[in-house]
Amino acid sequence: MDITIHASFLPQDDPDAALAFYRDTLGFEVRNDVGYEGMRWITVGPAEQPGTSIVLYPPAADPGVTDDERRTIAEMMAKGTYASLLLATKDLDGTFERLQASAEVVQEPTDQPYGVRDCAFRDPAGNLIRIQEKR
Repeated sequence: MDITIHASFLPQDDPDAALAFYRDTLGFEVRNDVGYEGMRWITVGPAEQPGTSIVLYPPAADPGVTDDERRTIAEMMAKGTYASLLLATKDLDGTFERLQASAEVVQEPTDQPYGVRDCAFRDPAGNLIRIQEKR
């Protein structure tokens, strides 16, 4: 089989804040920015990986989600327990230094027992963003 990862979805509840974080803070390029009925889906990704994207989507857009589920999603996003993303870099300490002034730090760079060094931030929607460097 020839299967690749094309896109992953992360919820966002403030498209302008999400755009500023992923474009301006992380340096991803904007590939698409689509509005529909007052909502926005923003597709971003690293310039060096044109075939892999992250779609920042409004979680309330799914018509199959009940009002109770929407409230639960909003609560989980606020706590940072709804969604996460794992990124990689060759220079974790340098990346951490650049990002710490612009994002909520969850964990400073740490050597993990499973062979990576990583750190963690939250994006404006509360999503956990882990960044790791292989050892």
